[in-house]
Amino acid sequence: MSEASEKFPVLGVGVNLLDDYADWLSSRLQQKIGTHVVTLNAEMAIEAEENPLLTSIIQQSDLVIPDGSGITFYLWLYGKRQQRCPGIELAESLLQAAGEMGSSHPVFFFGGQPGIAKQAAEIWQQKLPNLAIAGTENGYLSPESEPACLHTLSALQPSIILVGLGAPRQELWIAKHRHLCPQAIWIGVGGSLDIWAGIKTRAPLWLRDLNLEWLYRLYQEPWRWRRMLALPQFALRALTGRWA
Repeated sequence: MSEASEKFPVLGVGVNLLDDYADWLSSRLQQKIGTHVVTLNAEMAIEAEENPLLTSIIQQSDLVIPDGSGITFYLWLYGKRQQRCPGIELAESLLQAAGEMGSSHPVFFFGGQPGIAKQAAEIWQQKLPNLAIAGTENGYLSPESEPACLHTLSALQPSIILVGLGAPRQELWIAKHRHLCPQAIWIGVGGSLDIWAGIKTRAPLWLRDLNLEWLYRLYQEPWRWRRMLALPQFALRALTGRWA
């Protein structure tokens, strides 16, 4: 299970098609095989078209999951019936696995406003008493203070590094620094830290089942409306590309 499946092309990048992403990743965690996980959605796919560096990072990552409903729609158009895999749920399954493994697989929480990563880690510690927390750090470090954080990561060598900087910043950050902890699983978790810390909530299950979680997020963060314009753009690209 060291290699994921071949990536199926979605616009300029690709998605791994697996039956069980959590099981594959848990196996990598157990074997301490360094892994960069990208949680791909329509916004990121559109941005990658205009950002060659982001495209390269996604292509070189070890696992790309269909995080957004737009991605599963695209795959469906091409005859690939792939279940959506929300990044927050994959990260949670990873934390569960780490909790069962105990002190041999510590976790580092990085990102969010000051105090959020620490709060999220404490809540997970309450849920999983055996979960080993390697450390926490906020995502608003100054250029002067970031080297100390990187030194800490290198010294601690956590098994899992959850990076909540928002896309595509978190993907660029992981690609730049993953060499510091070559055996770790690095995964961009976006706003998951806020949800775990209790600052925000996920969409109700019925909205998720209807693939409308993006609408609930827009309700919570109306300033995102400009970014959401990528959704119809992506849908149009998917349709015209399929029947061109």
